[in-house]
Amino acid sequence: MTNELELRVRYRECDPMGVVHHTVYPTWFEMGRTELLRSMGGCYRDLEAAGVFLVVVKLEVQYRQPARYDEVLTLETSLVRSTRAKIEHAYSLQRDGVLLATGETTLACLDASGHIREVPGSLVTAGDAPAT
Repeated sequence: MTNELELRVRYRECDPMGVVHHTVYPTWFEMGRTELLRSMGGCYRDLEAAGVFLVVVKLEVQYRQPARYDEVLTLETSLVRSTRAKIEHAYSLQRDGVLLATGETTLACLDASGHIREVPGSLVTAGDAPAT
């Protein structure tokens, strides 16, 4: 399952030279995950209301080219794998077909007490049964 999100770089996301600060990319990745879930018919608010919490336990970013103020970027977010208690995503950020950054996250599924719980079936795409 994949989703694309168009982003415009905001002034506050840049350093004094107009280059996007490295700390912004994880925020964009979160936006990508949120929109991917929404495209699957879900919503984080509903998950949390049901006692399902997804927390980032691993984050990797590879910076390849700088993004700059006011550029329009495309973020592709993919659901790569789901296990009994984790979900893995991959990210590709581009500007006009030029690869700017890639990344990966692993999210753990927890209950309201912070204990590991099984990933709900609604978060697994059809045909992607959780690995054990």
